[in-house]
Amino acid sequence: MTQQEIQLIKSSWILLQKMDPVLIGDAFYSKLFLEAPQIRTLFKSSRLEQAHKLISTLSVIVHQLEKSDHLTHAVEQLAIRHVHYGVKPEHYGLIGDTLLWTLEKLLKDNWNDDLHQAWTTCYKILSETMITTAHPPVTLI
Repeated sequence: MTQQEIQLIKSSWILLQKMDPVLIGDAFYSKLFLEAPQIRTLFKSSRLEQAHKLISTLSVIVHQLEKSDHLTHAVEQLAIRHVHYGVKPEHYGLIGDTLLWTLEKLLKDNWNDDLHQAWTTCYKILSETMITTAHPPVTLI
């Protein structure tokens, strides 16, 4: 990620942190379960608890964007936990689309093409790391 993309994400995160985490979580999970009701069973926590987990995870990611070694380790650990929840590689695209939709709706006039691209790049890096960690490619000898 470029320094500009990191700064865009951090600036947008400052705005999001001023919002009620329940609102953010409700927007995200309502959209996610509307698009893919079958994955609702992967979420064992209450909506409130899940909203707080979402915000906490995003906060860790945003605050470690410039510390790639720390971030990579945190994301790898997250990936391992998600395997135990039943998350599959095909879920990551849906989660990414839902996250971008949620950010756009909540940030309203503060959302623009550059911010969209920054968050897209960030999520792509994170999801690729998680998928590779959780589901390493099989090497044939």
